[in-house]
Amino acid sequence: MPGPAQQSSTSPAHPDPAGPSGPAAGEPAAAAAPAADVPGGDVDTADVIVVGAGPAGSTAAYHLARTGLDVLLLEKSAFPREKVCGDGLTPRAVRQLIDLGIDVSESAGWLHNRGLRLVAGGRRVELDWPELAAFPAFGLVRRRADFDELLARRAASAGARLIERANVAGPVLDERTGRITGVTARLGEERRPVTYRAPLVVAADGNSTRLSLAMKRYRRTDRAMGVAYRTYFTTPRHEDRYLEAWLDLRDPTDRARRLLPGYAWVFGMGDGTANVGLGVVDTGAVPREVDWRELLRRWCDDLPAEYGYRPEGVTEPIRGSALPMGLNRRPHYADGLLLIGDAGGTVSPATGEGIAYAMESGRYAAEAVVQAHARRTDRGRDLALRAYPQALRSAYDGYFALGRLAASAMSRPRLVGAAGAAGLGNPALLRAVFRLMVNLTEPNSRDALDRLLHVLGRLAPSGRG
Repeated sequence: MPGPAQQSSTSPAHPDPAGPSGPAAGEPAAAAAPAADVPGGDVDTADVIVVGAGPAGSTAAYHLARTGLDVLLLEKSAFPREKVCGDGLTPRAVRQLIDLGIDVSESAGWLHNRGLRLVAGGRRVELDWPELAAFPAFGLVRRRADFDELLARRAASAGARLIERANVAGPVLDERTGRITGVTARLGEERRPVTYRAPLVVAADGNSTRLSLAMKRYRRTDRAMGVAYRTYFTTPRHEDRYLEAWLDLRDPTDRARRLLPGYAWVFGMGDGTANVGLGVVDTGAVPREVDWRELLRRWCDDLPAEYGYRPEGVTEPIRGSALPMGLNRRPHYADGLLLIGDAGGTVSPATGEGIAYAMESGRYAAEAVVQAHARRTDRGRDLALRAYPQALRSAYDGYFALGRLAASAMSRPRLVGAAGAAGLGNPALLRAVFRLMVNLTEPNSRDALDRLLHVLGRLAPSGRG
């Protein structure tokens, strides 16, 4: 099928206008694969290749396939597979699931929650998800191993060709233009070589994003990264209807007991266990020698007795992951490659939420690709694809900027202490801050708070320059 990709033979490379970038620490530059098929390997073609079947990749593949495009969805693992996550979904993510046609009822295996419980300074405040036209008034909990497979199978049901155990090795390039024209991969346990060709490739291969590195899409060094560690333990409170966040997160090995810029969580799973973890934003004030696993163990030891936590109740080892935040890898489209989800740094610096924004970015990318596919000229197709990074900036720049400001403020203990005392003692102020941080506002609402919160998000300095 002819597609956007007769478009790009005349398309130049586009430098990142967004700020300092380059191979970051722990992120070596990767050499691109030669512009040739794997010798002796099979060759398959499609309209679009999506690399990675996490929430971003599967969402993109679903929306692409349902329009009739031939979509290859390549996943390096076999489902079910593990993923470090809090397993909690806000109403933003629930909306995306509903748009995918997924049954989110409790009878279908989801645990519904009413909102967020904040714990700080010995005080507890419960904040319900708001009643809005744009978003449902409930969140969800589900294990990622099950969740990711559900989304991938949904994409396949829409017509995407899901290929598991497809370990992508690198891009295939047009030697003349440097444009990506496919990927090379190794299939299955026998690692059979294969080349997949398509005019457009969507990188949804997570924070490590080997494909982006091979295309010289480096992480911005002026944007913070986060870390998250979690485990599971048995608890009588496994059906708690609130996601619980503890804001007094401190390093017990630090004599000064300084506040860390992050929070710990306890999310009931509804299956006899709870997901317990912590997330911290590295603002430059976090000591490099923090042992995150030990920090989580000690924090769990201090949980109230009624939580039923005991070391022998741990059901899985502590696992950790990096959180790429604030659109920290750009450009999100250039030379036939689109970056979505963690590969594009779509995790919120305000809350560490990643699934909702990963799914939204996948949908934005799919919409741009579908529009490009319908254009008749190279220029028209390229213009349609450039709508994708524009959509990301329009949706997230202001909100993510507020998140960066909040993360920076959290590294200042006196400021946090004063703000926390004021916020937990002022329910109206707390509700406003809560809605702003979880990004649940309606710009066209008649409600004055909605309009104010939306304006604040828009006016926040984006830091694009």
